[in-house]
Amino acid sequence: MPLLGGVRPPIAALLCALLAVAAFPTLALGTVQDQEVPQAVRVAERRIAEDAAASVRAAVDAGATAVRRSAASATPADASTPAAVLKSLVPTGPPAPALGGVLLDPQTGGTLASSGAAVPLSGVDAAALMRPDIANPAPRLVPSGSDGTLLLLFARVTVPRAGHQLLLVVAEKLAAPVVYGDGRTGQLVDRDGKVLATTGAARTAPAPDAEEGTRSAAVVRAADAGRSAGDASGSVLGDEHAGLRRVTGWASVAAANGKAGRGDGQDESSQLGLTVVTFREVASAKGGGGGDHMSFALAAAGALVVIAVLVTLVLWGAVQRPLLRLHLSAARLAGGVCDMPGARGEAAAARAGLARPVPVAAFGEPARVGRALESIRRQLLGGTGPEPVQPVRPAQRVRPVRCRPGVRSVLLVCALVIAAWAMPLLFLFNRVPAAQAVPATAVADQQARTEAAADRVRQSLDQSRTDLAAVAPALSDAPAERAEEILRRERADHPVYRSLYVLNRAGAIVLRAGRRPLHPLADAPAGDGLAQVTTSGRNPTLAAYARIPAAKNAEGATAPAVVVAEIGVGTLDDVVARPGLGRVWLTDERHRVLAANTDFRAFQPLPTRGLARLVARNGAAHGGAGGPASAVLDAATAPGEGPSVAAAAPLARTGSVAALGWRVVSAEAAADLELTGYQLQARTMLAGLLALSLGVAGLIWLHIVVARPLRALTRCAERLAGGDRRTVLYPVHHDECGSVTRNLELLRQALVERDRGTGSDAAPAAPSSRRGTAPWQQRTD
Repeated sequence: MPLLGGVRPPIAALLCALLAVAAFPTLALGTVQDQEVPQAVRVAERRIAEDAAASVRAAVDAGATAVRRSAASATPADASTPAAVLKSLVPTGPPAPALGGVLLDPQTGGTLASSGAAVPLSGVDAAALMRPDIANPAPRLVPSGSDGTLLLLFARVTVPRAGHQLLLVVAEKLAAPVVYGDGRTGQLVDRDGKVLATTGAARTAPAPDAEEGTRSAAVVRAADAGRSAGDASGSVLGDEHAGLRRVTGWASVAAANGKAGRGDGQDESSQLGLTVVTFREVASAKGGGGGDHMSFALAAAGALVVIAVLVTLVLWGAVQRPLLRLHLSAARLAGGVCDMPGARGEAAAARAGLARPVPVAAFGEPARVGRALESIRRQLLGGTGPEPVQPVRPAQRVRPVRCRPGVRSVLLVCALVIAAWAMPLLFLFNRVPAAQAVPATAVADQQARTEAAADRVRQSLDQSRTDLAAVAPALSDAPAERAEEILRRERADHPVYRSLYVLNRAGAIVLRAGRRPLHPLADAPAGDGLAQVTTSGRNPTLAAYARIPAAKNAEGATAPAVVVAEIGVGTLDDVVARPGLGRVWLTDERHRVLAANTDFRAFQPLPTRGLARLVARNGAAHGGAGGPASAVLDAATAPGEGPSVAAAAPLARTGSVAALGWRVVSAEAAADLELTGYQLQARTMLAGLLALSLGVAGLIWLHIVVARPLRALTRCAERLAGGDRRTVLYPVHHDECGSVTRNLELLRQALVERDRGTGSDAAPAAPSSRRGTAPWQQRTD
């Protein structure tokens, strides 16, 4: 019967697996190159450009929304002149003051009124912009001689006197991209590569020369190629000059999903074709090339090849070869007791099969089975009785048999040898302290992005306060029905407002829109500002308030005094979250978490001691804003989390937002940064893990299919050699152990016949009636 499985497939698979893992260090570790500018720096510059593009996009969208809201909320009287209507519509405050405004008649295309600076109307078709299929006309860029390029914002205005809607055109300057970090420059360029606005280090520098313009155009071409390939951002590495290399990041100001403007007011900046370009000069690291990594990879691969060959030879010599010899020896003994044609031939063949001794292995279960087979052979040749495999003296006290080295010991030694190669790769080799592995540029970039996140939160809070202050005058003389309508519309336009309510001078709520306030202000504060109204509980809450101008016929304490917007801080979770920034927390002045992009509990402390120390060390006095700070936190300050690059930044230095004392804190795992040191460490650990897991898996397979059945076979063989004739042996597997078990059953049957005395004068032979019968089909007496 052919053997299926057995000892050879696991050993062959183990050898192939170890050789495959040996090739991994050469392919994975040897390809890690020491870069002059780490990839993490290029990725961070791209992320910074994305943050700046998001800021520009938010400013454009906020400006267009403010113009439309102003036009929608206007209720000019029938006798109002176009100039008076225009004066009430043109925004004069944040997010950006208007340079000028024009009121156009779409039917005639003529200008009805204008204010401020001259608004360039070249290419503006009022009738086309007022078509019914265009819900909201999208902003556009127009050239202006003295002011460079201006942004035109459009809105429809309903004037009863005109009998139809008019077109409001407001001209604003483009907002320069907000960038942070020493030596970094941000530029806003159009689709032709023309620089429209500059901020940062180059703002005070001389005008860009031809080479600088060529660089910007090249970046724009790279951006166009990236957008055509489906990318919204990217980075470009410049040539080396005086030991420095320029790292440039670009990001489109279009929608995050890359779709064109839909004209519904949800994405005002998509059709402008603007691109934000940020760049800085970084020191070029020398000595890149990765030669040391290749040497280490070849040494590690060679060591594993030697280990694989040694383990294979040990398993072949200690397990495979002895087991195959047992298989052949047991088959020879079983053939010696089988019936042969002719009486004389039977005895001759039997003695020929039993005449040769059974070779015994050196140690372990194969040696014990070999000694048992040899004892059975001698008994079949006419021995006087069973021979104990382990004779015990009569006077010797019977003690439990101690565990002796066997096949399991060989497998354990092989596992230890493989682990001796894998464990240093997992825990020792290619380990670099976080302070050395993370370059200072990456730490500075983390701080710059954290400052940008803090600025986004500040803008969001300032915008909420500004919008509330803009609606406060409308509530002064408005009747109750009109004031309630204004509150409902304001809350619908600001989803971050959980509740809107009006307090009178006595501190009582006289009007409300939205949900019931969780923590209404007890007193009517003076002026405009922000206040944190909860310091505990499950829902951190912020209140923005604005003073309502006193009405002419105010009734003392019952007159409305302040309009308050209750803002759930949880709505800022999406504001602080940015890709590639890691975990981000918004904390109060006592460094407790108010919002985060990960799971948190309101008013819990920062998760690690290192973050708390970073914020406390670089903060100002109680209630102050402090300054930004960053550091590399090692694993000792963040148990169980590993080294990280952390930064903290206040929301603002001055103003009502600064009085809150809030900060944005971020932490990015150092291992997640695309740094050569951590790439090498990760691949080294992966090589060790592969070798250990595949090696242990192969040895466990060998233990299951060989070691464990061989131990059971050893016990059966020793019992049979010791005189147990009643236990029927059942083969379980069609491999070497199963073959030996089948042959032992035939030998057991022959011993039973010999004990009956059926063949005392001749060589023992199994009865012909039982020849070829399965052991479990034979009855024993």
